[in-house]
Amino acid sequence: MVPDIKSEIIMKRLIYGVFVGLWLLLACGKGKSTGSDNTPPVNLTVNVVVATDSSGNVNFTAAATNAVSYDYDFGNGTFQTVASGMVAYKYTASGVYTVNVVAKSAGVQIVSKSVQVTIAVKQSLIWSEEFDTPGSPNTTKWGYDTGGGGWGNNELEYYTNRTDNVNISNGTLKIIALKENYGGSTYTSGRILTKDKFAFKYGKIEVRAKLPADKGTWPAIWMLGSNIATAPWPACGEVDIMEHVANQLNKIFGTIHYPGHSGANGVGGTTVISTATTDFHRYAVIWTATNIQFLVDDVAYFSTPNNATMPFNQNFFIILNLAIGGNFGGTVDPAFSNTQVEIDYVRVYQ
Repeated sequence: MVPDIKSEIIMKRLIYGVFVGLWLLLACGKGKSTGSDNTPPVNLTVNVVVATDSSGNVNFTAAATNAVSYDYDFGNGTFQTVASGMVAYKYTASGVYTVNVVAKSAGVQIVSKSVQVTIAVKQSLIWSEEFDTPGSPNTTKWGYDTGGGGWGNNELEYYTNRTDNVNISNGTLKIIALKENYGGSTYTSGRILTKDKFAFKYGKIEVRAKLPADKGTWPAIWMLGSNIATAPWPACGEVDIMEHVANQLNKIFGTIHYPGHSGANGVGGTTVISTATTDFHRYAVIWTATNIQFLVDDVAYFSTPNNATMPFNQNFFIILNLAIGGNFGGTVDPAFSNTQVEIDYVRVYQ
């Protein structure tokens, strides 16, 4: 039987056309996004319930239309992603935390919202210095760094252990800087420390202080790793709880230093306190194995992560001093004669 050539050609063309049509349909469908994938989340709400037992426990509930997941930044260097929007978190230290929540859609569209959470965690006072006994600082708690030579920062003062430069009266410690020729320097001042007398690992340290306004002054409340003898700075780590230079009046610096981040390359933040030189304020650090947070009057202004690779997981001791001039302190007022930093107390909690 002879095949119908014309019918066979028509059939082949029909089959080919169907195949091409199906291919085009599938190709177009593959590259097309559904409307829901590209719809951004809207109407984000964040509900916060803080436990009233001073445990630090907080329940967060976030909800947004079109959201499929929620990223939480708890304001202390800790992050978590949850699908439901509900999460329970425990803060280990008191403070005011800014919590940021990011809601994401299936197409990775986002919307965010920030809330402030005030946490009061019950802690025990493990060490304090109230500076209530007039005279020199308690020698069971404090020693002195003495000498000149710039202290690695081209500072201009000579630190002494004289009561002219360091003394307690009327319930506060005074560290006094004087313009005078002494030991080859043109200024004297004081620097006291708890090295080999007290050190601690983790917790909260708070110092209530009033700062000098004289140009060229550089008061500091800070800590160094207790292993400094075997791990010289910056390997030992440094935590600057508070630094102030009167050439940047009322600007408070909180900084950490460690290898790769020494000197001007420290990791830190700043805040402005308009009455830093006229009133007492509480300067604090909350320090954990995962985070170091800086606060003034219980308001957090900077936090940075801590981890096992950094030198902030060991004992640290406390230093209080008033430097003059130097790389950070800057130019000293030619009319400067004397000034002081005044400290009400130092308290450590765990």
